[in-house]
Amino acid sequence: MRAVVQRVKRARVTVESRTVGQIERGLMVLLGVGLEDADADAIYLAEKTASLRIFEDDEGKMNRSVSEAGGAVLAVSQFTLYGDARRGKRPSFDAAARPEQARVLYEHYVDHLRKLGLRCETGRFQAEMAVELVNDGPVTILLDSKKNF
Repeated sequence: MRAVVQRVKRARVTVESRTVGQIERGLMVLLGVGLEDADADAIYLAEKTASLRIFEDDEGKMNRSVSEAGGAVLAVSQFTLYGDARRGKRPSFDAAARPEQARVLYEHYVDHLRKLGLRCETGRFQAEMAVELVNDGPVTILLDSKKNF
């Protein structure tokens, strides 16, 4: 699984002009699921997301996690994170999981964040979404469950 994690001042996702998920301070996570991903990948990324120390402490150092900073998570499924544009001009999405598998693992990721005590809002799986955010910093971290060693 792959995640683009952005520290945000606020973020929201809308579907057909209706807000389906919204947070103030916290993390905006774009989450992609690959063909070879399993439950362990979802758990690993959820725990990594929850424990990332990318919020400033009282001394201005990035030393707090999202929960320690009193933030929330907005998680949006994004299969295009598995786009391969090495050949030609149109990306191939052959490495992305099929929607049935991706939905299960995306929901597992969200559920695990919630079990860790985080408020986690979501987009709508397979919907045409508009995502708005105000990046804080900017701070953007790339996570990949296959690069966890």
